[in-house]
Amino acid sequence: MKEMILIFGGILGTLSVILGAFGAHALRRSFNDDQLRSFEVGVRYQMYHSVMLIISGIVFPFTETGQVLTAWCFIIGIILFSFSIYALTYSDSRGKKLKLLGPITPVGGLFLIIGWILFTFNIAEIALYLQP
Repeated sequence: MKEMILIFGGILGTLSVILGAFGAHALRRSFNDDQLRSFEVGVRYQMYHSVMLIISGIVFPFTETGQVLTAWCFIIGIILFSFSIYALTYSDSRGKKLKLLGPITPVGGLFLIIGWILFTFNIAEIALYLQP
């Protein structure tokens, strides 16, 4: 599990750099300022949470259900939040906004929030266990 989480973190982090560069260069011509800002939010949140996956993969042994749930909340949250923003902004730039994706973005955000809460509880539990 630990290795899989580290790999997910690395892949999603790499994708955020690629998509960020793509947005800054290739999409700048076809996106308006609001669309670019939205796209950049998706990239930024993807990178933040990819780093959190890597941190989780380093600090957690993944022997507890809460640790596994933390990682899955971050993975699902990244996919739902960031990728729905990418699809929404791209479809909007083509004049055919996929409005059905609109509700998916906050669900992804909720998964990210739950991931942070679980991370906090799990890291606190480890810190308490390590106290002399």
